[in-house]
Amino acid sequence: MLQKIDQFLQIAPHSLAIVLSRTGADDLPVVSEKLQHHHTGYEIFADFKAENMQHFWNKKVTDAVTETFFLGWIDEHILLIQGKDDHLEVLREGWMRRSLKPPRGFDIKYLGEDYKHLTTLLFIFLFY
Repeated sequence: MLQKIDQFLQIAPHSLAIVLSRTGADDLPVVSEKLQHHHTGYEIFADFKAENMQHFWNKKVTDAVTETFFLGWIDEHILLIQGKDDHLEVLREGWMRRSLKPPRGFDIKYLGEDYKHLTTLLFIFLFY
């Protein structure tokens, strides 16, 4: 029997989607063109790690960020990262406590494993 297409789909095991939105130029003090426009998803991921490696008051967040890996960059606003479940949980808790920092030039809209929306985007990119 076929499963319904609207059920959840896990794109990759032990992964987390960080949904970002670009901040307006007005929000940033004198910012160079290079900082406003990242060239690749990996650069955004590297900036995310750099911003969150400075959690000297929260070693758990620093350790969790250190142990995550770049998985993908979808639709220029969804950063996919991969890591151990306990590290991803620390990042979720950090976001809920508003201590997880976004990459420069972005805000974090939400974190999630609800891949229904992501699957639709992935399907569009792969088949169109």
